Amino acid sequence: MERMELLPNVFLTAVQTDRFKTALMSASLLTQLERQNASANAVLPSLLRRGSSRYADMTELQYRLDELYGASLEPSVCRYGELQSIGFTARFCDERFLPEKLDMTGEMASLLGEVLLRPNTRGGLFRQAWVDSEKEKLAERIDARVNDKRGYAINRLNEEMCCYEDYGTYILGTRDSAENLQYVSLSKYYKELLATSPVELFYCGSAEPQAVADALCSAFLTLPRGELNEELGTDIRMNTVSGDIRFFEEEMDVSQGQLALGFRLGECMEEPDYAAIRVFNALYGGSATSRLFRNVREKLSLCYYASSGVDLHKGILRVLSGVEFSRRQQAQDEILAQLESIRSGITPEELSDARRSVANAYRTVSDSPAALESFWLDQLLRGEDYDAETCAALVENVSAADVLAIAESVQCDAIYFLKGEGHE
Repeated sequence: MERMELLPNVFLTAVQTDRFKTALMSASLLTQLERQNASANAVLPSLLRRGSSRYADMTELQYRLDELYGASLEPSVCRYGELQSIGFTARFCDERFLPEKLDMTGEMASLLGEVLLRPNTRGGLFRQAWVDSEKEKLAERIDARVNDKRGYAINRLNEEMCCYEDYGTYILGTRDSAENLQYVSLSKYYKELLATSPVELFYCGSAEPQAVADALCSAFLTLPRGELNEELGTDIRMNTVSGDIRFFEEEMDVSQGQLALGFRLGECMEEPDYAAIRVFNALYGGSATSRLFRNVREKLSLCYYASSGVDLHKGILRVLSGVEFSRRQQAQDEILAQLESIRSGITPEELSDARRSVANAYRTVSDSPAALESFWLDQLLRGEDYDAETCAALVENVSAADVLAIAESVQCDAIYFLKGEGHE
C-alpha cells in the first residue's frame, strides 16, 4: 500500500497487485453525519450519477461505460462512526487483460472526476426535475427499511440509545428531510461540500501507484478547496446515558421478535486496543464458537439466532437476536448473563477459537478489491496504517487478560424489542 496527498486534503491510497482481473477505483467525500444534512448527503451521489457536462444523461454515461469494456460506476453512501462517506466506486477490467493498449486507469480517473465535479446543471443549479425524482426515490428507500426487520431493529436501537448524539441519525435521514430537499439549497450545499470535505481516493489494481496518482491528480485538478471542517470526527461516550439500562419496545405485524441490546465499550476506548476488542467480540457473540451462539442459541435454544458486532469508531457493541415473543425475557437475561460469565473467566480453547476467527477474517481481506477498500478506509479513519497481515498477527497475541479487561469495561446502555401486535 502506498499513500500520498495529491491536493490539499485529497489523499490517495493505492494497492498495487496483479491478483485480480478487475480493478477498483473510488472517490469518497468525508463529512459529519448530522440530522439536518443526512438526506442531502445520501441523495447527492445518485443525483450526480444522472449526468455530467460531458455526458448529458444516464444513457450517455452508460454508453461510455459500455465502451470501456463494461465498466461500472456506482453511487456510494457509507458511515464510519459519526462520519458519512459519499461518492462513487468504479470497477473496470484491469488493463493487462485488454486486447488493445488502452489507458484504462486514466480513462476511469477522468470519468470519476467528471461525474463528481462537473454535474449537468442549468444556470449553475441542479435540475429541479432530477432532484424531485431522486428525493422521491430516497423517501421510498427510507420507508423500505422496515422490510428488513433485523436491520430495522439495529437502526431503531441506534436511534434510541444515541438519541442525544448524531450517531442516532439514520444514514439516509428521515422521510420529512428527504421530501424537504430543494434544488437551489441542495446546489449550494453541494458546492460547500466539495470545498470543505476531505477526499479519500482509493485504487486497487496492477497499475503503478505514481501513474494512478498522476491520472487522479489531473482529473481532480478543478476540485475547489476551501477551509477544511476541523470538527470532523466521532464523539465517543464512555458511560451509559442514565446509569441504568433503558428499555424501548415497538409493535409491528411480525411473527418473530427482534431483540437488540446496545453496549458502550467504556473506558477501554480511552486508549483502545482494537485487536483485543475484536477478539472479545468474537468470543462473546461474533463467531460460530461464541458464548451467545453455543449457549443461548444451541444449548438453551432461547432464540433463532444471536450475534454481536462492534463499531470501533464509536465504541459501541450491539447484540441482535431473533426470539419468540414469550421467551424475550429469558433470552435477554441469558445474553446479559453470558457477558458476566466471560468476566468470571474464559478457557484457553475459547480464546484460541476467537483469535483464529478474527485472524482468518483479516487474512481474507486481500481476496477482493472491495474488501481492501473497506479495510483501508476503516483503518485510516481510526488513525492506523497496519496492513491486514499485521492486524492478524496482533490478534494472535491477544491474551486472556486483555479480553477480560474489555469485558469489565463494557456496560449495557439500552435494549430495544420489536414485538408482534397485541403481544405482551
